[in-house]
Amino acid sequence: MTTNRRAMNLLFWMLNFSLYGTWINAQVGFDGPLSAQEQMYILYEVKTQCYQNLSNMEPGAEDEACPPDWDGLICWPHGSPGQVTRVPCPSYIYDFNHKGHAYRRCDTNGSWVIVELWNKTWTNYSECLRFLQPFTDEEAKQDFFERLYIMYTTGYAVSFSSLLVAIMIIGYFRRLHCTRNYIHMHLFVSFMMRAVSIFVKDKVVYSSAGLQDFDSALLDKTVNRASLDKSQYIGCKVTVLLFIYFLATNYYWILVEGLYLHSLIFMAFRSDSRYLWSFILIGWGK
Repeated sequence: MTTNRRAMNLLFWMLNFSLYGTWINAQVGFDGPLSAQEQMYILYEVKTQCYQNLSNMEPGAEDEACPPDWDGLICWPHGSPGQVTRVPCPSYIYDFNHKGHAYRRCDTNGSWVIVELWNKTWTNYSECLRFLQPFTDEEAKQDFFERLYIMYTTGYAVSFSSLLVAIMIIGYFRRLHCTRNYIHMHLFVSFMMRAVSIFVKDKVVYSSAGLQDFDSALLDKTVNRASLDKSQYIGCKVTVLLFIYFLATNYYWILVEGLYLHSLIFMAFRSDSRYLWSFILIGWGK
C-alpha cells in the first residue's frame, strides 16, 4: 500500500510540474534567448509553486522516504531510500539540455545525501549542462581522437608484424645466431610487447563496460568517495602498469645496444658472449 501511494505521489508531483513548466513556457516564450531578468522571474515562479506544493502536503506522509525539496533549480519529489532519484532537466532553464536528466541520491536513513565539503545536498546536472559546451568543438575532438586511434593502432599492428617476421628470419638462419643479433631480437620483442600492451590497454580501459562502470561511479564520486569499490579497477591498473614497464624496456634495450657497441670498440679483445646475460638483465630492467 505504501509503495502504491509513493508511486502515485511521484506521478502526481511530476505531472504537476510538467504542466506548470508548460504554462511557464507559454507565458514567456522560448522563441529567442532569455534575458537574465526573465530567467530569474521564471525561477521565482517555479520556486513559489514548489513551496506552495510543499505546504499543501499531508504531514507525516512518506516518513521513510526522502522528503520533497527545492534545490534552487528543481522541485524534487519523494526519493526512495538507498536509490538514485531521476527527474527530467527543467524545461524552464533555457540553456539546459531538455532531453537529459538530473540525479540525486537518497540515503538509507531517509535523507538526501550531503556533500561534507559544502555541507549541503548535491545534484548531478551533468546531462543538463551538455548544451553549455560548444557541440561542434566536442564533435571535432571526438573525430580527431577516433582518427588518431585508428592511425596508431594500424601503425603498431604493422610494426608488430614486421618485427615478428624479422625475429623469424633471424631464428631460422643459424648463420645469424650471434650476440649482436640476440640483442636485436630482445629489442624487437620489447617493441612487440609494447604494441601488445597498448592493444590490451585500449581494450580494457576504453571498453563499453568500463565506461559504464565509470559513469555510474561518477555520481557517487563527489558525495561519497569512501563507498567507491576500487577493486573493480585492478585489471585496468595492471594493464597500464604493464604498458609503462614495456615502454621502459624499449629504452633499456636501446641502452644495451649502445653498451654493446661500446664494448666492441673498446673491449674487442674480450669475448662478447660473456656479457650477453648481463645485457639481458639490464634490458629487461632487472
